[in-house]
Amino acid sequence: MIEKDPKENDRSLDRLSPREIVIELDKYIVGQKKAKRAVAVALRNRIRRLKLSAEMRDDVTPKNILMIGPTGVGKTEIARRLAKMAGSPFIKVEATKYTEVGYVGRDVESMIRDLMAAGVQMVKQEMQATVTAEAEKRVEEALLDALLPGMNKKPKDKPQSSPVVRPMGTFSIPTNGNSGSSLMGTAIQIGIPAGSIPAGNTPMENFPMDDENHIHNHLHNNEEQHKEEAAPNPTREKFRTMLREGKLEEKTVVITVNQNPQMPTFEMMGGSMEDIESSLSGIASFFGGGKKKKEVTVRRAREILMNEESDKLIDRDKVNDEARSRVEETGIVFIDEMDKIAVKGDRGGGPDVSREGVQRDILPIVEGATVNTKWGPVNTEHILFIAAGAFNLAKPSDLIPELQGRFPLRVELDSLGKDDFLRILTEPKNALTKQYVELLATEDVALEFTPEAVDRLAALAADVNSRLENIGARRLHTIMEALLEELSFEAPDISPAKVPITVEYVDEKLKNLVKDQDLGRYIL
Repeated sequence: MIEKDPKENDRSLDRLSPREIVIELDKYIVGQKKAKRAVAVALRNRIRRLKLSAEMRDDVTPKNILMIGPTGVGKTEIARRLAKMAGSPFIKVEATKYTEVGYVGRDVESMIRDLMAAGVQMVKQEMQATVTAEAEKRVEEALLDALLPGMNKKPKDKPQSSPVVRPMGTFSIPTNGNSGSSLMGTAIQIGIPAGSIPAGNTPMENFPMDDENHIHNHLHNNEEQHKEEAAPNPTREKFRTMLREGKLEEKTVVITVNQNPQMPTFEMMGGSMEDIESSLSGIASFFGGGKKKKEVTVRRAREILMNEESDKLIDRDKVNDEARSRVEETGIVFIDEMDKIAVKGDRGGGPDVSREGVQRDILPIVEGATVNTKWGPVNTEHILFIAAGAFNLAKPSDLIPELQGRFPLRVELDSLGKDDFLRILTEPKNALTKQYVELLATEDVALEFTPEAVDRLAALAADVNSRLENIGARRLHTIMEALLEELSFEAPDISPAKVPITVEYVDEKLKNLVKDQDLGRYIL
């Protein structure tokens, strides 16, 4: 495994203090200062740990976090944005989809395999970006070959024979001095088979030395042959120019692509079959894999060939080693619905047995274990685990004590009110109002939200959450869809147009929601 230099890790994040990390999170998530501070400190501690000596570094483990709060308040978004900011492999899983070992379903170790898959994909994309220029050159030549089949094809070289090595006997050479010592060796004869000499490079001894004209003519012919091969083909160069100008994007070509047979997925009781399926896929590719011809447009062919050429140019072993190192040092696993596997009170039997079994299976993964994957063993000791749940029916104390101890940091997230909804609609870089303005702008329809209309939308979201089920910020999505449903449907027919969203417009479109609480239960 590659030992990464601490100075080369998280160079961009090295300049970010916990306060600046919170400021970055504020650009996308409203409120929840406690949760942001907790994840910012956890991230900064990982950077600090990488600067320690190797001996001390192994003893510093991440402080896992348990987020407690209702749905739609930003638990998942905080973890996702943190991982994106840090460039860390990240996976979000639901605790309810796992079952105890011995039951039908996925075992908890599959979350580490999924994390490793995400890490491999991340590193692979990064390394492919470094070889883009060379891959584009190869793709261009391949596309020209497909556009001009049979042109400028060089004759295939005959397979070269290996040199012939024959032992001729041993020899002994006395060394200087009176010790009587000598060097022993073996004399060998090396012969190059005649078939391995490239055309145009006939040995000079095949020509009579007195025939100077013969030798001169042979060298002249070789020189003319090389010049002819080096001269660019006018038709090929013309097509190259058209290809670079994008004039051939919709032309259909036939390309040869790698064929990877897919194995059917299957499950077995109590076991993880991902690695077995991967091995069977490898066996299938060994017997049935190969090349196949595919008829596609130049645009699509460029994408396919770019992926294949990029894969050829990168070192797979280096990708796997780097991904494994990054997963072990900076990986983040977000386990949602943790409260659903908690056993409330003294209940026992039935599904509670499996729930507690899942907790016991998660425990060694969080504590630190080695999980076998098809990319190699992965140690989970330094992976950051962030668990989350509403905990409205169960309490964190309903988890088994050992698992509680592995999540020492507990953060309670606040429910969202009208002021929070107002900020969500206007402040973040990806605010909902901004999203809808940009979406309808593609249809040449200009939306203009007045401040009063946005305030009205926030008040409606808070009111519906208080009367119906509290689903947090997700309520804004349902309200915005109900508000703009008709406009989104008619946008292509009324463009170009300018539509102001006022309080009156909001009340008109959402009047049924305002008047009838029961109707709102079905609409939203």
